[in-house]
Amino acid sequence: MIKTLHAFLFFSLASAAVAGPFAQLRDGPEPPSAPEPALEMKAALDYLLGDSRYWVTVTADDKYDRTALLEAGMDIIEIGKYTASGFIAKEDLDQLAAKGFIVESRQSIQEYAKKHLKDFPPADAVYHNYKETVDELKGLAAANSAETSLFSMGKTVEGRDIWCLRINPAEKGETPSARPAAFFMGNHHGREHLTNEVALGLAAHLLARKGDPEIRKYLETLDIYIAPLTNPDGAEYDIQTGNYRWHRKNTRINSDKSVGVDLNRNYDSLWCQAGASHRPSADTYCGPYAFSEPETQAVKKFIEARPNIKTLMSYHSYSSLLLYPWAGKYTPVENERDRMVFEAMAKGMTAFTGYKPQQSSDLYIATGDTTDWAYSTAGIFSFTTELEGTTFYPGAAIIDKAVSKN
Repeated sequence: MIKTLHAFLFFSLASAAVAGPFAQLRDGPEPPSAPEPALEMKAALDYLLGDSRYWVTVTADDKYDRTALLEAGMDIIEIGKYTASGFIAKEDLDQLAAKGFIVESRQSIQEYAKKHLKDFPPADAVYHNYKETVDELKGLAAANSAETSLFSMGKTVEGRDIWCLRINPAEKGETPSARPAAFFMGNHHGREHLTNEVALGLAAHLLARKGDPEIRKYLETLDIYIAPLTNPDGAEYDIQTGNYRWHRKNTRINSDKSVGVDLNRNYDSLWCQAGASHRPSADTYCGPYAFSEPETQAVKKFIEARPNIKTLMSYHSYSSLLLYPWAGKYTPVENERDRMVFEAMAKGMTAFTGYKPQQSSDLYIATGDTTDWAYSTAGIFSFTTELEGTTFYPGAAIIDKAVSKN
């Protein structure tokens, strides 16, 4: 009954239009005019001169080849019929041929940026940075004090709070609840700023329509948690200079002085056995040990303290996919009933978004994944949404579309 109710929550929310109330979040003074595009581009490219990563396209026949590429330090972002494309550090790139891979093309991150940076931070001022996200959450909580509460799940490497908005009129803050709970997360990866907007949009939608019979039913029966910025340090680091850094990880300073651990490879689910890198400079670096990072520790403690959580959605970008366990194994979920629930929920949600539903490992193996850990540890029906777009920085126009679909 509880699981069915939560499936209904996901299905019903996906069918509602949410662009209207979310647009209200962005009311206010007009942002300052953007610099001249040529100057803006030059500034971004000059900044990236110190970045040694390459964008490469490598021959990869199947998910097994793609998994091996991840382990070799490649951050796979796009998948073709017989290729994989993404970022890789120069030192890892130099080793690909020795590992039997054929590099079809390569270009420096500076060359890649010149072709793909269509919108820069001044043009993307509509996106919420950390302070603006916190201000929006506080504003939503203050304007809806009867239905909401706001608390920190824990601190990041740099000491920022990981804020969580709770929508539950009956219990507030960290008070336990017997109500079935749904947990929504954004921005596990710093550069995936659209995920923060979708999570914020979900909160705005529920609260703007709290008087609607359908939404009121959720508020009266469910315990809803929304944490838009799971990796605030990484998100801030990505935009710190006013130019995008394509930064995926948190901001842990590693032993080799590289920056960051991939939080979505740091959970204790077959940790770093496949589809992740032990090399600190790699974008898919799994960390020195499982739950080594304060951000993943915060999620762990949050979930363990709430046995009422029945569903979890982790927003990522980009690919227009809806993924479910296993990510860390090629085999399907062993429990037949659970597997049928995953498949039915995924098909139901993608009927509204138009995304493709599939098991995560159909792309490649990724051990240490959030959703695998939540399902294997707590039996939570956990999903990853890879939002739409063709770049990590798709511009402001995509926000209302992505929010409305999701």
